[in-house]
Amino acid sequence: MRPAFSVCVYCGSRPGVNPEFAQVAHQVGQWIGHHKGQLVYGGGMGGLMGIVANAALQAGAQVVGIMPQALVDKEWANHSCTELLIVDSMHTRKRLLAERADAFLAMPGGIGTLEELFEVWTWRQLGYHDKPIGLLNTAGYFDPLLQFMRHSLEQQFIGDAQMNLVRSGSDPIELITELVQAAGLAPPPQLDQI
Repeated sequence: MRPAFSVCVYCGSRPGVNPEFAQVAHQVGQWIGHHKGQLVYGGGMGGLMGIVANAALQAGAQVVGIMPQALVDKEWANHSCTELLIVDSMHTRKRLLAERADAFLAMPGGIGTLEELFEVWTWRQLGYHDKPIGLLNTAGYFDPLLQFMRHSLEQQFIGDAQMNLVRSGSDPIELITELVQAAGLAPPPQLDQI
């Protein structure tokens, strides 16, 4: 059965120190599954990546993991995915993540998460896609980044139009609902209570 929508989630391969990160990752995965959606992500089994994927699977979502062979060789792949695509490079991985998604959601993570966020943000600015992008600011994790982006705006290295291409919020359900709706898709009614 075709999913109602497809959300690409970028997040850490580690859980981080704040337990709220894991709780929110679980909520996001559940929401996607409960609304008959599809999760597209980097295919990892550890950290927030594994939490969001496992929660989505348990809630009935289709989960597409995309991982380069080099990372599969390190035994980092989540073989429980509905579909696990093993690719030749990080470039191919990121291209397929973008192609398979209707919207993008960045959650707490490290340099890989930031790099993926900035790449899809840049691609949107350049007109390579017109898919909504969200920054889930759990427990203020992205406050310093948002402050830096405002600094870049003040220094006129970016403009208001670029800043407005990314939505940010701390409520996972509100933000992911907004992203799916901004993609022109209406999430079906929730199947169960989260």
